[in-house]
Amino acid sequence: MGNEAVLIAAVSGRALAVSARRGGYLPLVADFFGDQDTAAAAEAHVPFGGGLIHGIREHQLIEALERLAAQYAPIGVVCGTGFEDRPHMLARLAQRWRLFGNSANAIAMVKDPKIFAGFCRDCDIAHPPLSSSPPPAGEDWLAKRRGGSGGIHVAAASGKEFEKDTYFQCRVPGTPVSALLLANGVSAIVLGFSAQWACPTSRQPFRYGGAVRPADVASGVAKRLSESACRITAAFSLTGLNSADFMVDGDDFWILEINPRPGGTLDIFEPDGGSLFLLHMAACAGDLIAEPPHLDGAKASAIFYAERDVITPARFEWPDWSADRPNAGIAIKAGEPLCTVHADAGTAMEAKALVNERLSLIHTSMHGWAHENTP
Repeated sequence: MGNEAVLIAAVSGRALAVSARRGGYLPLVADFFGDQDTAAAAEAHVPFGGGLIHGIREHQLIEALERLAAQYAPIGVVCGTGFEDRPHMLARLAQRWRLFGNSANAIAMVKDPKIFAGFCRDCDIAHPPLSSSPPPAGEDWLAKRRGGSGGIHVAAASGKEFEKDTYFQCRVPGTPVSALLLANGVSAIVLGFSAQWACPTSRQPFRYGGAVRPADVASGVAKRLSESACRITAAFSLTGLNSADFMVDGDDFWILEINPRPGGTLDIFEPDGGSLFLLHMAACAGDLIAEPPHLDGAKASAIFYAERDVITPARFEWPDWSADRPNAGIAIKAGEPLCTVHADAGTAMEAKALVNERLSLIHTSMHGWAHENTP
């Protein structure tokens, strides 16, 4: 598969592009941002409109991918984040190119709360109770948007007005743990576990903050989590890289959802000298590895969100441990992601502490940046 061109479509395509390049592919990337390191990893890049508020728009996506495909002969397309609530776009892409990943139908099913709950019941996996109507006031439930991702769609179900795609999930105790999975449509393997945390705001109390691996999970619980994650993944006939989100409380756990695409923990699980993208492509073709790649030490990543409107400066030297580095002169609104911060250490606790230190360094650097409305 060396030197074959492959299309990558995502809200942010940097992590997939870097891993694809490591795996010997020529990544052709269409995403919102076109960050410095995305452009460096990509063989070619075309931005598409829509933005974080409106999401990916079909006609702009297709136009961007057609422009990329016209220059090369891509073997297919890999889709990252941004499609969970719009599987019709995947169906459209599959008419034009080979889709390396889950089908539109599989994603529609796994992101349907009632269907997912039914599969969990059939697979004997604990899942929090669901409701399609707001629960009584005072009860501890969450409101979620069907197909939402990144935690920004999750809020307390406290008698507010909600959109028609909202469903309600009972809160369960514990800490969030995610399993990274590789599947070939018949079976699956867990590549590792990460612990995740939120970066809350008053409006978005469950906004994704970051993740660290390995998660502190007892070996017996990890075995049961793996069995459950692989069972539900196989039940939906998922392929390639996926992740399963759990709440773990001692020996008890509940599965919350499946993210049916390569996601936000790609960086921290990328093996030295290897490529998760390469494993994803092989699994989509039916070839599943028997054992997960060996990972030394611990690694964490976190998103730095802009605390005010800024314009990225021309002469800022981005640290080696930063990623998703915006180009100079980009206007970034308060609350939008500015960059990603990475940290490697001997233990998960040390990696998380180091990533927090580096978030603080970015925060300090921003003080000298211009406000967006500065002339």
